[in-house]
Amino acid sequence: MDLAEALPLGELAAAFAALPVFPLFDTAYFIISVLYLKYEPGAVEMSRKSPFASWLCAMLHCFGSYILADLLLGEAPIGYFSHNSSVILATAVWYLIFFCPMNLFYKCVSFLPVKLVFVAMKEVVRVRKIAAGVHHAHHLYHHGWFVMMATGWVKGSGVALMSNFEQLLRGVWKPETNEILHMSFPTKASLYGTVLFTLQQTHWLPISEANLIFFFTMFMIVCKVFMTATHSHASPFAPLENLLCPVLFGSVSSGHPGHHHEHHGASHEVSHPPPPPLPAKSKEELNEGTRKRKAKKAE
Repeated sequence: MDLAEALPLGELAAAFAALPVFPLFDTAYFIISVLYLKYEPGAVEMSRKSPFASWLCAMLHCFGSYILADLLLGEAPIGYFSHNSSVILATAVWYLIFFCPMNLFYKCVSFLPVKLVFVAMKEVVRVRKIAAGVHHAHHLYHHGWFVMMATGWVKGSGVALMSNFEQLLRGVWKPETNEILHMSFPTKASLYGTVLFTLQQTHWLPISEANLIFFFTMFMIVCKVFMTATHSHASPFAPLENLLCPVLFGSVSSGHPGHHHEHHGASHEVSHPPPPPLPAKSKEELNEGTRKRKAKKAE
C-alpha cells in the first residue's frame, strides 16, 4: 500500500513527475552549474586565455553526471552530447555568463532572489536524474542493488565527483578537495536519495515513484534554497550523523593517541632508568687535555 494514498497529493505528485524538464528546468540547471564554475578562482582569466578549456569545463559542469554514469554502465561517455539542443543551450549559457557585455547576464542571474529560483529548479532536475539513473540501472541489472545506487548517485552528483578532473583542465591540482573525502550536502543527499529510489524500485519501499520524486524534490529545494540564501555550508544531516556515526563506526579522539604514547613512553622510562652519569675527570686529566690542545694550536 502506498503511504501517500491517504494524502490528497497523488494527482499533484503524478503531474509533477510528468513535468518536462527541457528546456526550462535544464536552462536553470545549466545557469547554476556555470555560475559555480565562474566562482572558481582563476576561471574568468582562463576563459580569456583559453576559451576552449573554459568551454570544456562548463560542459563537465553541465553534463559530468551523464558522462560518469555512462562510464559505469559501459556505454559511450559522449553519448549525451548527441543531444544537440542541450549542448547548444549549455554553450549559450556559458557564453552569456562569461562573455556578455558589461557582465549583464551574470549580474542578472546571480542576483540572489533570481538565483534562488534557479537553485530550486536545479534540484528538480537533480532528483529526476537520480530517479532516471536508478531506473536505467534496474532495467539493465534487475537484482544489482549496488549498481542502481552507484548509477543514481553519480547521476545526482557526478559533477562534484569529477571535480578533480575538471580542476586539471583548469591547471589546478588539489587532491585534498576530493569529494569522496569531504562530501558536500548535494553529494550526501544524492547518496541517500539513490538508496531510497533503489528501495522503491525493488519494491522494498511502499511508495510510488511519483510520490517519492515529489517529496524528495521538496526536501532538496527547501534545504538548498535555505543554504544558498543564508550562505550556509552546514549539512542538515549533521545532527543525525553526529549521533549515529560514533556508535556505528567509532570516533577518533585527537588526544587519545598522544595520551597513549605518553603513557607508553612513561612506562618505558620507569622500567628502563637512565644510565648513571659518567665519572668526572680528574684534575690531572683536565690539565693534560689543556696541554695537548695548546700544543696542537702551536703546531
